[in-house]
Amino acid sequence: MKVILLEDVKKVGKKDAIVEVSDGYANNYLLKNKLAVSYTKKSKEVLDKELEERKIKEDTQVKEYNKIKDSLKNTTLKFKVKTGNDDKVFGKISTKQIADKLKELNYNIDKKCISFDHDLDTLGIHEITITLHKQVNFKIKVHLEK
Repeated sequence: MKVILLEDVKKVGKKDAIVEVSDGYANNYLLKNKLAVSYTKKSKEVLDKELEERKIKEDTQVKEYNKIKDSLKNTTLKFKVKTGNDDKVFGKISTKQIADKLKELNYNIDKKCISFDHDLDTLGIHEITITLHKQVNFKIKVHLEK
């Protein structure tokens, strides 16, 4: 029996995949637990329409993210930090602090989208990576000063 998966099912397939399974497995498990729907002409049309809508939504989202990328590309975030002997910074700058600084500049970027290769615990300029989408990632500079 052919079914369209509504969710990822281990060892069967990913969401939205059209798979061939035994009638008993389809009726007694997949359909009963609302993990799949029977493959019909109508269900295929609904799936195609839904995939098209998702693609359009993702494309507009990528365009918005690219606008944010272009406006932040040459930005340097400045942080005043306290230092001890030998200009060693007390603590370090976190992704939350960077997200808060971006929020002050009216960019609502989640701290989970921000990453860096090394701890920001020395004075100077550091590059961090912001990944807004799998297709949109860019680097900005963070300047730590006394």
